[in-house]
Amino acid sequence: MTISVGDKLPEATFKTMTFDGAKAVTTAEIFAGKKVVLFGVPGAFTPTCSNNHLPGYLENHDAIISRGVDTIAVVAVNDHFVMGAWANFTGGEGKILYLADGNGDFVRAAGLEADLSGGGLGIRSKRFSMIVDNGKVTALNIEDSPGQAVESGAAKLLEQL
Repeated sequence: MTISVGDKLPEATFKTMTFDGAKAVTTAEIFAGKKVVLFGVPGAFTPTCSNNHLPGYLENHDAIISRGVDTIAVVAVNDHFVMGAWANFTGGEGKILYLADGNGDFVRAAGLEADLSGGGLGIRSKRFSMIVDNGKVTALNIEDSPGQAVESGAAKLLEQL
């Protein structure tokens, strides 16, 4: 069952890369008492994710934060090494929190998994964006096609803040 507006996020543990190496972070650590913009992508370094989806959040970082958002985070079913390399490659370090959901535990628990086996990618995340206030989803946008980044893009999300 797909998560909906009004639902609490499922408990999960992600990994992020830090200067000291991999660090485990929980949904409670990321979302408790905070307003967070979370967007999900099928995969780091994939064309739509790198060329269309993520850049909008980088370009609109200051506008999003100025509307009372504490953190902007991106999640993908990739390992923390890949997510760390993507953060470095995109220049998003320090602006966006790159969350590795290596086994897809979070996206499965939220009902946001996508079977992209036909394209050789296996189980990944649907492309989505959401606003989460103190762990509760207050806005949710899910793309119909993983190759699109319109409904889940930063421009649409800014309208919802």
